[in-house]
Amino acid sequence: LMVWLRRTTHYLFIVVVAVNSTLLTINAGDYIFYTDWAWTSFVVFSVSQSTMLVVGAIYYMLFTGVPGTATYYATIMTIYTWVAKGAWFALGYPYDFIVTPVWIPSAMLLDLTYWATRRNKHAAIIIGGTLVGLSFPLFNMVNLLLVRDPLEVAFKYPRPTLPAYMTPIEPQVGKFYNSPVALGSGAGAVLTVPMTALGAKLNTWTYRWMAA
Repeated sequence: LMVWLRRTTHYLFIVVVAVNSTLLTINAGDYIFYTDWAWTSFVVFSVSQSTMLVVGAIYYMLFTGVPGTATYYATIMTIYTWVAKGAWFALGYPYDFIVTPVWIPSAMLLDLTYWATRRNKHAAIIIGGTLVGLSFPLFNMVNLLLVRDPLEVAFKYPRPTLPAYMTPIEPQVGKFYNSPVALGSGAGAVLTVPMTALGAKLNTWTYRWMAA
């Protein structure tokens, strides 16, 4: 019974984090986020998505102890998000209306760190967490460059329920800083390490709680 309860707790956490990452993407990754606030939002988006990724990925990877599990978890997040985007597609919006973050390459770096350090948990937290924070903004800027212009989509598919102050406007690129990838990577590298440690600690806490 305890084994069953412990496994259920783990998998429930995995599902909850993956679903929340999908909701976070929809709320933080639509066209408004990339037009009204331009590069400022890209930094916030990068930090929010990278920290969300490492918590669940390290939790799941340490739970199984198998390198490659973090990539599997990122794949789950990606599939969930694509399925959720189907709801927008059904409403008449294009499928690239919400830009799906590229989680998988960053998760692969976490897996590679865990594998290369012979399953060293602390190396995965420090090195792997840093690599995720550094790489995620880079992969997603490339991702943005490959999709349809979000400003064009914004004007072609306006949201009828938006208040006037949230109407898409021309982004002020470079108004606050000129390198959102660098700032996102720097902030992400700092914040993803404690979040990775939190995911690892949650794994330990869950085991202790279920064993009590």
